[in-house]
Amino acid sequence: MAFSKEDSTSGVSRRAVVAGGFALAAARPAFAAGSGTVRAPAGDFAGVAERGVTSFKGIRYGRAERFRAPVAVATPGRTVPAQRFGPICPQKHQGDEPQSEDCLFLNVWTADARPAAKKPVMLYIHGGAYSGGSVTDPMNDGHALAARGDVVVVTVNHRLNAFGYLYLARLDPRFPDSGNLGQLDLILALQWVRDNIAAFGGDPAQVMVFGQSGGGAKIATMMGMPAAKGLFHRAATMSGQQVTASGPLNATARTRAYLARLGVSETNLEPLLAMPTERLVAALDAVDPILGGGVYFGPVLDMKWLTRHPFWPDANPQGLAIPMLLGNTHDETRAFLSPDSVKVQGLSWDNLADRIAPELRIDILPEWVVAQYRAHFPDWTPTQVFYGATTAGRSWRGQVIEAEERARAGAPGWVYQLDFGSRTDPRRGAFHTMDIPLVFGTLDAEGSQTGTGADARAASAAMQESFVAFAKTGDPNHRGLPHWPRYALANRSTMIFDVRSHVEDDPRRWQRELFARVPYIQPGS
Repeated sequence: MAFSKEDSTSGVSRRAVVAGGFALAAARPAFAAGSGTVRAPAGDFAGVAERGVTSFKGIRYGRAERFRAPVAVATPGRTVPAQRFGPICPQKHQGDEPQSEDCLFLNVWTADARPAAKKPVMLYIHGGAYSGGSVTDPMNDGHALAARGDVVVVTVNHRLNAFGYLYLARLDPRFPDSGNLGQLDLILALQWVRDNIAAFGGDPAQVMVFGQSGGGAKIATMMGMPAAKGLFHRAATMSGQQVTASGPLNATARTRAYLARLGVSETNLEPLLAMPTERLVAALDAVDPILGGGVYFGPVLDMKWLTRHPFWPDANPQGLAIPMLLGNTHDETRAFLSPDSVKVQGLSWDNLADRIAPELRIDILPEWVVAQYRAHFPDWTPTQVFYGATTAGRSWRGQVIEAEERARAGAPGWVYQLDFGSRTDPRRGAFHTMDIPLVFGTLDAEGSQTGTGADARAASAAMQESFVAFAKTGDPNHRGLPHWPRYALANRSTMIFDVRSHVEDDPRRWQRELFARVPYIQPGS
């Protein structure tokens, strides 16, 4: 890694800090019984013990100057309070949560903070594309998952939007890492886990990363980043794919649009470095010169940290040895396109093609798509066709490509589809994000629409048991499910998670084949 190794407080090398930390850990118990304090190489972290689980919130894993690579932080021998979440990355529309550019914090939940426990580690990366979100969402709370006693749970915040992905390298050589800073933050967090998680009862040789939406896309990208090699051993993506990264020319065009919105010249970036955080956030509404709408931020094919696309022209060879779990929900776009929105209200066969066209995100004749759906599903309403086609053409396509490319390479992979739908607003079905509370066991958390009945508990148990089994062994099979075969092109076996979970071969085959005839270009590429 090209990260700085200097500790921000003492100036000593990080190597010395880590070595000294291990010596301290060896000389003292790693867990002070009853105190909720763990002694790790990076510091003595004082958490909160509650209902059999000790949580450690707001652990700093790094610092970073604006638009520069993160720097590891360690304070060996120093007691650090870890009872509250750290601030999240500045962004729009995130309620009252504290926000700061200084947002490199992670959280740990453990039921057995002894190094001898050596439990698998499940590290979660949040969604929100690359511009929003955080792991302080109540549905992402790790207590219920850790309370099982068989895994240590870690969640990570990192830089987003312009702070994490504004590509300045072609405009100013002082910022060679700027297009992938959010990715580098995650890699630094994984290095922290490697060096410290044993003190919390975790096994650094059994680290599973899992992430929803943008979190899954970040994972798909990291699987092909040389700097991330060896830092995680299993990967699960939940409605999150990254087939291609942002090209450097398109990324530069987006940077120019953003700078223009700020009134900053591309030949003098000094005002950008001194500008208040609030102004940088306000300018996120700059119009994207390629896609339209708000400017897109995401990983960049910068030929330094990311030297090829994650899943084009095939699955990146670096990630083929990592077992992978890929999933999507049955009704993804019912989250983005509300049944009460102007896009959906008043849908008819007369206006469906016009309304569906921009939501498919691919260049295909919308009138033909509508006609094909009407012929194949004669009982469907315009609303059903709208959601079925937009989900298959827009949200599901990337996952199909990733699963296919790994299958062609003989890489270990399993695919799931979530059919368990909303219990509080049945119109939304199994919408995007529906699998988060089911995996975390946060059925009663704010924002969850699973309900807490026996049906939700059954679906949650099936998903959670599979994810935990996958963390342990790299295989999601367990006694509570029928046998779940690896994904192969011959059968395309897929686990359907629902009240009664079961395996289907090639579900939604007709829709998959319909859209497979048109090239897929990931938005933002």
